[in-house]
Amino acid sequence: MRGTNLGAAARLASVLVATAGLLLGGCSAQRPGPGPTPTVSALPADRDALAGLAAAAKDRRYVATYTLSAAKRADRTVTVAVASDGTWVVAVPGGALDGLADIAVFRSRSGLFQCALGPASGGSPARPDLPPVSPGCVKVSRMTERTDPRVQHIFTDWIDPLVDRATALSVAATGRLPGADDGRCFSVESNSAALAPPVDPGVYCYRADGTLTAARVRFGTLRLAGPVGGAPSTVAMPAPRVDADPLPIKAPPPPTTAPPSATPDP
Repeated sequence: MRGTNLGAAARLASVLVATAGLLLGGCSAQRPGPGPTPTVSALPADRDALAGLAAAAKDRRYVATYTLSAAKRADRTVTVAVASDGTWVVAVPGGALDGLADIAVFRSRSGLFQCALGPASGGSPARPDLPPVSPGCVKVSRMTERTDPRVQHIFTDWIDPLVDRATALSVAATGRLPGADDGRCFSVESNSAALAPPVDPGVYCYRADGTLTAARVRFGTLRLAGPVGGAPSTVAMPAPRVDADPLPIKAPPPPTTAPPSATPDP
């Protein structure tokens, strides 16, 4: 995708929600310290409690921002909008091309889209060998390991396995993650090593109303970064629909310059 630099990170939230006037206050980011130690045994009551909170999360319609902390990356602000009509978007600054591009994952009745929002701001290293990133939403049948930023799953399709008590998960109540001001936290692990885990193992923290307050999973640690806004009526596609390939999460390696061939002395 080619185009002009939009300086995307500072404007992610403003392009996502069709309803105007929904502004969210932020709070200063604090890097998480060591996580809590889960309880030793998983109790049915803990599984039931998490299922109930996840059921509330499934019904939740809202706009919120989260601080995403990951190893060897500066903290980023993830914007989540889930509308009354079922459309949703999760915007991930620096979510593609090894942090060089801001992207969003968007779903509507038309399907699932990976959207390039523009080049990442905030000091990402330049890669003059890569084409410029221009805004555009690409329809995908599913997210693959190559194109999936993974962050959106915790707000969307990972909720159903947490609700379904028949899902092969081991759940144990645990202490709050650092930076989680409220909510109940649960350590979640897969019961079967032979199957792909239905959710990332880790720690999930929810308020009674289903608001995710914090999570520590494979892609990093999320912490709620401000007040939660009310549900918009719909979420607009954050960029024009284009016919292109979705951006890869990892940037291709830079080209290597072959050393000049040696010229034999006469």
